[in-house]
Amino acid sequence: MVKNLMLILTTVLTTGAVPFVDAAAQLKSGVYYITQSWSQETAFKRPYHISVPERSDQQKFPVFIFLHGNGGNAKDAMNGFMKRHPTIASRYVMVFPDGYKASWNIVSERSQADDLGFIEAIVKKLSTYDNIQNDNFSVMGNSNGAALVNQLAIESKLPNLRNYVSAVSPLNVYQHDGKNFKAKGADNNYRVVATPMTGKRLMNISGTTDELVPYRGGPSKHIPAKGGKLGFVDAEESIFLWAKQMGYNGKKLSKPSRIDDNLAIFSYLNGDVIHYKVVDAGHGASRAISEKILLEFLEGNK
Repeated sequence: MVKNLMLILTTVLTTGAVPFVDAAAQLKSGVYYITQSWSQETAFKRPYHISVPERSDQQKFPVFIFLHGNGGNAKDAMNGFMKRHPTIASRYVMVFPDGYKASWNIVSERSQADDLGFIEAIVKKLSTYDNIQNDNFSVMGNSNGAALVNQLAIESKLPNLRNYVSAVSPLNVYQHDGKNFKAKGADNNYRVVATPMTGKRLMNISGTTDELVPYRGGPSKHIPAKGGKLGFVDAEESIFLWAKQMGYNGKKLSKPSRIDDNLAIFSYLNGDVIHYKVVDAGHGASRAISEKILLEFLEGNK
């Protein structure tokens, strides 16, 4: 009981480098904080970096949240992503949270923090600002960050989140056991069946020669999990499971919907649920997705 109480999220909205502002204020670029307590920390200030476009022709901006991979950090992710995606950076409020101990708590990572609560607290806070489209949040993650994207898609009930993009991490076998989606739980044992919200849009990107996350599913050669290595769902099966959850009633695609160079594209529900199979690409497969492709997905069906 005591252990469970220690893991209960205590979230206090605070800001660090940026002064606290009224809900009706304009969000500005800077470093903000969410304060959380859990088994490893008490009243720990968790940073998230924000870049607001300098444009006078738009009153309200959509929001794009990027979750770095294991071993990464928000500052480096922000610098790299915005340089590679200047058009997105000019149209979206860009948000880069920091994972505790450079990781996101999924199965057996260094962090035991409530990352679902962390990201949801960011979304709730940002949605109160006058210059934010509170119904148009997108979240993208790479590798370990993509696993958190999957958790958000499975468990979050926030209406603000519209688009989910998982790069080089389809569902793992804890998140879907072959029959049901599962909620992580405070002890990371994924015991409770979860029902993801419908009406969401999902993109997955996976490489066929990924040594960390096998494209055809099965255990990773390197990523640890309870009692062994972390297992994954086949990438094409994973996107089919998401398509069914979002209302698709047809058969699983046995062939790509279309092919574009080394990209084999499996599209469901008119592209609202879509998988990019990057042929002969490894764990850096997301680099094969151009800014144009990503932007078209983010702005699709509006």
